[in-house]
Amino acid sequence: MITGNIHHLELVPYLPTALADAIEYIKKNITADTPLGKHDIKGNDVFVLISNDSTAPIAERRAEYHARYLDIQIVLAGEEGMTFSNLPAGKPDTDWLAEKDIAFLPSGEDEKSFVMKAGDFVVFYPGEVHKPLCAVGEPANVRKAVVKMLVSAL
Repeated sequence: MITGNIHHLELVPYLPTALADAIEYIKKNITADTPLGKHDIKGNDVFVLISNDSTAPIAERRAEYHARYLDIQIVLAGEEGMTFSNLPAGKPDTDWLAEKDIAFLPSGEDEKSFVMKAGDFVVFYPGEVHKPLCAVGEPANVRKAVVKMLVSAL
């Protein structure tokens, strides 16, 4: 997991070039008018999903992890809580890794939390359990860009 702010990439000089390039792509090409949905950057190797979602109480959110793609989750507007676990994923209650590269479980073991505001990003590598869209206080709207990158594209 790597965290930072898209406007201060100089604070994460160890960020792999492919990840920094993807963040720069978002800064230059994604605006408040960008339509929701999938936008190709490099075909199915690297693409971005733009969404407007509502956060929910942490108890209502499910944790997830991926096998082939890493996530660069970027908050474009709003605020969201996020949890993560430094421990291996437990047995998923929904395993769509083969079909959709996602598995869900109620929570990660020994979850830790942080808050993301507009401009903040977090990178989750395959196998890293995370729970996005957790409410910070009352549920609220958040606009996000989630870059999906095949680890083999690094």
